[in-house]
Amino acid sequence: MYSVASYGKMIAEGPRVNAYVEALRRVVKPESVVVDMGSGPGFFALLACQLGAKRVYAIEPDNVVELARRAAITNGFADRLVCIQDFSSRVKLLERADIIVSDLRGVLPWFQHHLPSICDARLRLLKPGGSLISARDLIWASLISAPEKYEELTGVWKADLHDIDFRAGRSPVVNSWIKFRPKPEQLLVEPVLLHTLDYGRVESPDVNASINWKITKSGTAHGALLWFDTELMPGIGFSNHPAKPELVYGSAFFPFSSPIELQNGDEIGLTIKADLVEDDYVWRWSTSVGAPLQEPRISFKQSSFYSVPLSIAQLKKKAAAHIPNLNENGRLTAFVLSQMNGNSSLQQIADQIVMEFPERIKNRQQALTTVADISQKYSDD
Repeated sequence: MYSVASYGKMIAEGPRVNAYVEALRRVVKPESVVVDMGSGPGFFALLACQLGAKRVYAIEPDNVVELARRAAITNGFADRLVCIQDFSSRVKLLERADIIVSDLRGVLPWFQHHLPSICDARLRLLKPGGSLISARDLIWASLISAPEKYEELTGVWKADLHDIDFRAGRSPVVNSWIKFRPKPEQLLVEPVLLHTLDYGRVESPDVNASINWKITKSGTAHGALLWFDTELMPGIGFSNHPAKPELVYGSAFFPFSSPIELQNGDEIGLTIKADLVEDDYVWRWSTSVGAPLQEPRISFKQSSFYSVPLSIAQLKKKAAAHIPNLNENGRLTAFVLSQMNGNSSLQQIADQIVMEFPERIKNRQQALTTVADISQKYSDD
């Protein structure tokens, strides 16, 4: 969830926003129906109205969509802009869109439910032959020398920290990728195209891609760097290459288990896999280094699965054979949900939980806040 100030910074981001503006200017016509997915404060939706679209749907689950509603009134678009506070996958429209515009990525396009949302919207909300903005993302990879960043990540996790062996913390940090903006000269090899996401055709939210480099000069590689270039439509887009102006997305640094001393003539192979599990991705990256046609002298297998040191107790709770019992918070939530039957107000339910859960709920205000939070998550409008 972004703050309004964060949205303001994104709207002010010239190269990215100007590209979206030009793409919308090219396709929006007086008869156009436009859907703005993940609309935030509604900038693209308002722009589509300004460009003359017949009707525009601003779909955004967060309260910030209220800014779009207010701005529509201020700018005279209230009769054409429909604001819907919900996830696009739960929205049903009475008409299909000629254009869907979205910017749901994170540092990389594989971010939460970005791809499932695009696939769903393409099938349910877009007219056959309609326009998707963005059209595609090209994901690039390189190797980087980043000794300071690597030391920042791993330096504290050592055997002699004030006579404490803290090496147990090293594995989680080298199995985590982070947002990182290196200098262009830190790239050790020419970038290679890792994968192309064609939003008009993509079906799976996952990725499995492999690339190779032939090393022509020696150096120390601390990890792989990934970023994406975007083609909103033919001839219009922007790049997150480290030599380009920095945008909100940045780039992703996948550290190696240990720094690699590259030698002239080495071949280095990198495989990147990402699998959407519930609401987030599990990332795996495998690296091999060695002379051609020989067994690798270095081989790493890393995964974000190991980035969180789960306790045995928590792992047991996820086991298929585990027989769960509700804790007090669970019993409270279950009770509130059972009372949300269309017959009781939030205040009436709050008064009941004061009596039912006296150890957990201390006063009526706390009760009302608790019930309101549960209602916001699970009740219909």
